[in-house]
Amino acid sequence: MARKRYLFFDIDGTLAAGGYGETFIPTTTRMALDKVRDAGHFLAISTGRSQAMAIDMMRDMGFENMVSDGGYGVTIDGELLGITPLPRDKVIACIRECEELGFPWGLQVDNSTTRLVPDERFVDFTHDVYMDSRVVPGLDPEDYPQIYKAYVACFAPDEQQLKTLDDLPWCRFHKEYLFVEPADKAFGIRKIMDHLGADYADVIVFGDAMNDVSMFVDGWYKVAMGNACDEVKALADYITEDVITDGIWNACERLGLFEPVDE
Repeated sequence: MARKRYLFFDIDGTLAAGGYGETFIPTTTRMALDKVRDAGHFLAISTGRSQAMAIDMMRDMGFENMVSDGGYGVTIDGELLGITPLPRDKVIACIRECEELGFPWGLQVDNSTTRLVPDERFVDFTHDVYMDSRVVPGLDPEDYPQIYKAYVACFAPDEQQLKTLDDLPWCRFHKEYLFVEPADKAFGIRKIMDHLGADYADVIVFGDAMNDVSMFVDGWYKVAMGNACDEVKALADYITEDVITDGIWNACERLGLFEPVDE
């Protein structure tokens, strides 16, 4: 019999292949998740996506638990326990600098699939299909008590002109714009483990991209996908195969996660 483990999976490049707009879950990944779940382990998603952007995929794969919003959102047993916003004053300073430099921008001020933009420039610049954009004429970040994410339209390396980014977490997934968003998945994982009263040593994380570095920390076991970036692989305790060549199945099997938990 195996001891109960707490598994946290990134989505894109780890559970899912194909990229935005063409995402699919390999059959062996779904099979592995079912077997691990049936064995009695705790399963959760750990994603940079907002909870609203990830909830459908979470349910589709049979998950009820999730670290979202780059570590700042926590969902347990299907219930969102809360999302910690970004530091409001620093985000507002960033937006003001964007306005000075002429960079189109947007905000996410609630748990939804829609960003707010002050005009059409962000959409015209990015042609983005990742999420919906809603124009709010006269949009002012000062009007919102909580800001969860911000978006800045510019090509690399133009973001180097934004000195306010030095005080904020940010990343770039698209060439046309960057995300100002939380980047501490370990923070959310610890919140879930503390809520459950479980031991950090029983955590196993699975990831592939730079934003997964934030959960590849000491104190628990780390699995990198074969398609992971070098930075993630360098921190991993184990490197499995690519997401599309049974990487999740093989890792779970080799780590003994199909064995029933000793309750």
